[in-house]
Amino acid sequence: MDLTSPLEGKIIVREINGACLPIEAFPRFVSQNNLFFLDSALQIKGIARYSFLGFNPFLIIKTKHRKVTVICGEELTEFEGNPFEAFRSILRRFKIKDAEKAPIPFQCGAVGYFSYDLCHFIEKLPNKSVDDLYLPDIYFGFYDAIISYDNFLGKCYVIGIESDGNSTIKDRMNQIVDVLCEKLDVCDESLGYKQTQWISETPLKFNFAKDQYINAIRRIKDYIASGDVYQVNLSQRIETKVDIPSYELYKILRLMNPAPFSCYLKFDDIAVVSSSPERFLNVTGRHVQTRPIKGTRPRGEDTVADEVMKHALLTSPKDDAELTMIIDLERNDLGRVCDYGSVKVVEKKVLESFSTVHHLVSTVEGNLHERHDLIDLLKATFPGGSITGAPKIRAMQIIDELELTKRSVYTGSIGYIGFNGNADLNIAIRTFIMKGSNVYFQVGSGIVADSNEYEEYEETMHKAKALIESLKPCLTLSS
Repeated sequence: MDLTSPLEGKIIVREINGACLPIEAFPRFVSQNNLFFLDSALQIKGIARYSFLGFNPFLIIKTKHRKVTVICGEELTEFEGNPFEAFRSILRRFKIKDAEKAPIPFQCGAVGYFSYDLCHFIEKLPNKSVDDLYLPDIYFGFYDAIISYDNFLGKCYVIGIESDGNSTIKDRMNQIVDVLCEKLDVCDESLGYKQTQWISETPLKFNFAKDQYINAIRRIKDYIASGDVYQVNLSQRIETKVDIPSYELYKILRLMNPAPFSCYLKFDDIAVVSSSPERFLNVTGRHVQTRPIKGTRPRGEDTVADEVMKHALLTSPKDDAELTMIIDLERNDLGRVCDYGSVKVVEKKVLESFSTVHHLVSTVEGNLHERHDLIDLLKATFPGGSITGAPKIRAMQIIDELELTKRSVYTGSIGYIGFNGNADLNIAIRTFIMKGSNVYFQVGSGIVADSNEYEEYEETMHKAKALIESLKPCLTLSS
């Protein structure tokens, strides 16, 4: 397999009239290999407009530590190397002619995840926590045919790449159109479930006991008092077993907690089910945007209580300070690879509301310097500052010391990197990892000098609420 020779194709875009909605299309393709669904389940103005769906990639790259595996058709290649550089070398092979003629941001390319643990290829960090899940550090499929939904205009497109070695693409696109436009007698895409499926006792296992988590917070506060660090994001992992297909769990999570950067990935025996509210990186041409979240309050039980929670979050000096620290960190990270003077805070503090929590969000933008590419940008900013702390390197050292297991996909990033140079990647929070019937998810809280240990623990429970509620219809008693 030649991993260096360039491949260039022509983009084909077909608008499909009469296609089913994205959430209706998604179950129709669950039997296909390496299915992805990047789902703007909650439209926020200017942020979440498109949803994308695809399957059967023509190439897969997955890495673990320095081992790189590339699968192309029946051919498998393995070698040792830096995972970022391996990914860059493959991504550079693919170009699209006339990509600018189609306004859709993603016109085929790579979809998958970067795990948090890739931080060890960016900085020298301790490596003490246990890797019990042993998932790939990078897993991306490369897709030459996808479905795109413009949720703002209510339009559906099927997009393909035609090249000398891809003569069947039009036939494949026609098959996709047939499935999208098929009229079903039974609504197999139902989002409902029976209330009688709920189980009164929730068999969840926490890797921290409550007092252990609180003691870890106190340890972080000791580091802060000693001047080591200003802020650390500390997470705990929860696990259980479920008796439900992963795509059904995604439908329930989407109903319970719609989010702008939701997604579903089914790779090998791994499923990633996410309702992330946070954008890590968006790249359009040379323009770069990141939208860190810092500051959380639970939703109120009624309108009056909800307004009280909003006001408390917006006027909190502690949350404002946390957000300001992360804004400065993100400005510094972007400044390493962006044009001088181009990095700006576009929105300092905006409140966004979700099904169970309110968050504070900021927006930082810049223009990527011509000598840098998307992998340079990723290495300069990864992992996101909102889920590590400040200063980032010392915060990650403390995370490795205090957290009991590797984070894996959690607080890594999921999304697309297009052959046209565009990209959109989330922060993988509010995210389930499924291996067989085992389900894992993590929740964290940002610890600063004046953090109250018990309130920070409760914040993790507020963040876990939507995930736990999504699990209730499908928990087994054998956990």
